[in-house]
Amino acid sequence: MTPPRRKRRRQHLPPPPPPPAKPAEGEETPRNPERLYTIAGGAGGGRAELDLVTLIVARCAPPPSATPEEAAVLRLCTAPLSVAELSAYLSLPFSAMTVLITELITNELVHARAPIVRQALPDRSLLEAVMHGLQRL
Repeated sequence: MTPPRRKRRRQHLPPPPPPPAKPAEGEETPRNPERLYTIAGGAGGGRAELDLVTLIVARCAPPPSATPEEAAVLRLCTAPLSVAELSAYLSLPFSAMTVLITELITNELVHARAPIVRQALPDRSLLEAVMHGLQRL
């Protein structure tokens, strides 16, 4: 003879929350627009002439009054970094990055400089030296 089986008590859990609405095809998940406004500070003033390849170099360590984004830029820019790299590292769009860097430039915390462009063609004297060297062989 087998003993009777016990019935397990089940916990009564509340129903799971409904899944979030999926965006339509081709649309991205909406982000919080207030965050970019607080980063940019609502500055309506002019912006510095910055390009994606403009190099940013920090002049000093982050001051205690710096926002978290400004402090992150100052820590990252101990070595020259382009605006595109900073934008990628901080996950901020280029427009918000230009406003942030403009504030840092006006406060004289960073220095913006054009990238070092290599010459497209080598020096003529170098080519002649190579040509004469090959002819002597």
